[in-house]
Amino acid sequence: MHELAPLVAVALAPRDPGEARAWAGGSLPSRDTAIRFRFSYEDHSRRWAGRGTARIAPPDSLRFDYTGPLGLGAGAAVVVGDSAVWADPEQNFRALVPAVRMLWAALGVVRPPDTGAVVLAAEVSPRTIWRFISGGDTLDYVATAGSPRVLEAEWRHDGEMYARSRTTFGVGAAPSEAEVLFPEASARFDLSVVGVDTTVVFGPAMWRRRR
Repeated sequence: MHELAPLVAVALAPRDPGEARAWAGGSLPSRDTAIRFRFSYEDHSRRWAGRGTARIAPPDSLRFDYTGPLGLGAGAAVVVGDSAVWADPEQNFRALVPAVRMLWAALGVVRPPDTGAVVLAAEVSPRTIWRFISGGDTLDYVATAGSPRVLEAEWRHDGEMYARSRTTFGVGAAPSEAEVLFPEASARFDLSVVGVDTTVVFGPAMWRRRR
């Protein structure tokens, strides 16, 4: 995979973290939402495709289920905030989505900055740009207004790019497709939304391990 140029190449100015949290909160679904999708994953050693469902319970909970062709390679995970509570099998989930914040971004959701994070921003019409810096991690988000609406995100750790995502939105607030690139691993994850259900009701059992 060729080297990617930085997502943000303009000067940013300090902004109030409260503004950043409000902006990030605006990316959340207004109620429990199930997003059904097809996906493909490819790195230097394998290719894998299948289907799955992401169930989002605002403000910070996500269950992610996926399965390969003929039911092979099935797995699930529950994420709360920026951490995976459990994953089964863990190795498959880590390989599919190494960065939880990038998974959220692929689904069109911006996670708010950590407490104490440095927050920078800029408005370059039609783009809104935010940068959250916490420890060695830098998260850049670029939201582009228009038709279609686009959300891009980039994760760097100690200056090295670990992941880049691009999510395109269809009608309404739900994403229609997304891609996540992992330059260091020469890997790519693509997601195509096939249905969005905003009438679902999530029971307590959904957040438990499958076995």
